[in-house]
Amino acid sequence: MKIRCISCGRDRKGNELFCECGSPFEIIPDFKYYDDINRNFPYIKRFISLGEVETPVIKKHNFSMKLDYFSPTFSYKDRGSRTLISYVNDLKINEINEDSSGNAGASIAGYGAAAGIKVKIFVPENASAAKLSQIMSYGAQVIKIKGSRDDVQRAAQASDGFYASHILRPEFRDGIRTLAYEIFNQGMPDHIYVPVSAGTLLLGLYSGLKHLYESSEIKTMPKIIGVQPENISPVCSRLNNIKYDPDNNLTSIADALVSKRPVLIERMLEALYKCISVSEDEIKIARDELAASGIYVEYSSATVYAAYKKVRLDNSMLILTGNGLKNQ
Repeated sequence: MKIRCISCGRDRKGNELFCECGSPFEIIPDFKYYDDINRNFPYIKRFISLGEVETPVIKKHNFSMKLDYFSPTFSYKDRGSRTLISYVNDLKINEINEDSSGNAGASIAGYGAAAGIKVKIFVPENASAAKLSQIMSYGAQVIKIKGSRDDVQRAAQASDGFYASHILRPEFRDGIRTLAYEIFNQGMPDHIYVPVSAGTLLLGLYSGLKHLYESSEIKTMPKIIGVQPENISPVCSRLNNIKYDPDNNLTSIADALVSKRPVLIERMLEALYKCISVSEDEIKIARDELAASGIYVEYSSATVYAAYKKVRLDNSMLILTGNGLKNQ
């Protein structure tokens, strides 16, 4: 495995969060893909498991949907948490901090509990009550922080304990490679729609697809279509040359997609084929239509269906990331 800076390419020396140039790191598999998925993560000595399964795919007439909320804490974030917490556990660390608007916090708390690690989750004051309840159910301490999402991150980073950031720790992003491997085993589409916020899902998926391509397992790379709510769309705005104010006071019903200044935006732009923004009304309608078909997702997941309705590309897969009960 290579662990290097996303900006200058320097190798990581230990467990540092940032390179000397100030940028975070990325993990790059430099070996051929293994059918035994766990073998593709040689830096993990022992995986902490909550009984993960290959998440199902539902095929429609012109597209398919991967129900990635069929995960132990009911969101795709479990792919990253499983790897990051396993790595932290191998280091014999017994206390961690994380900042999250909800799903990542719940996932880190769940896997932390399985590993016997003390977990503190720093959250915005307006975090979802349902998600906070889930986090606390795992025994994690929840600490509400006034101010911006950046203020929440600074508080978590400054607190005692190991800062287990799902955004900045490369092991979390790297764990999401498993999504690409599962899609490969289930039938690779030409286009993949994903919700985009801080970039963990997008970049983890892209890394896994690239690994498969460089291992000659697939002949072409699927094109990734990112989706953001119109109110909070820094990535779509950059890619589509649309003016965007990161200091706006707008919020979104898609509360898992609230990153206004994503640290990894340059890498995200490289990974995307298109980026589609959707309105609040389009998100609500998409969620209702999915529910009417028996598929119950949170609003942030429904964004991909809203985007597909606007731009229908052939042989597409929509990644549905979070269970609808998280919005109760």
